Amino acid sequence: QVQVVESGGGLVQPGGSLRLACAASGDRFALDNFNIGWFRQAPGKERERISCISSTDERTYYSDSVKGRFTISRANAQKSAYLQMNSLKLEGTAVYYCAISLYSDQGTCPAGRSTYWGQGTQVTVSS
Repeated sequence: QVQVVESGGGLVQPGGSLRLACAASGDRFALDNFNIGWFRQAPGKERERISCISSTDERTYYSDSVKGRFTISRANAQKSAYLQMNSLKLEGTAVYYCAISLYSDQGTCPAGRSTYWGQGTQVTVSS
């Protein structure tokens, strides 16, 4: 069974930065084969896909809402992925989720029924 755990959330002022981490584990688990995505869900809103990184060539995707401010990365040996979030905005307040999958949506973002999700980490942007 694969487990995914996010960490690094917290309270930050507008314009501030946070670095989220995603740790994956499992029996005979190798993160190398998995596509990784970060999603967020704000209160009363649908879940939004914000950034992904592919398993093969580390191709990245960013939504327009975070492009230029967020950076996704992965460290396969440490079975971890990260989301560096800079210039955070008030609308960035949400629960942030990490998801991984052997399958992908158009080659980059995790997709399919066998997608593993973490429990989420709260990010609150407030002055």
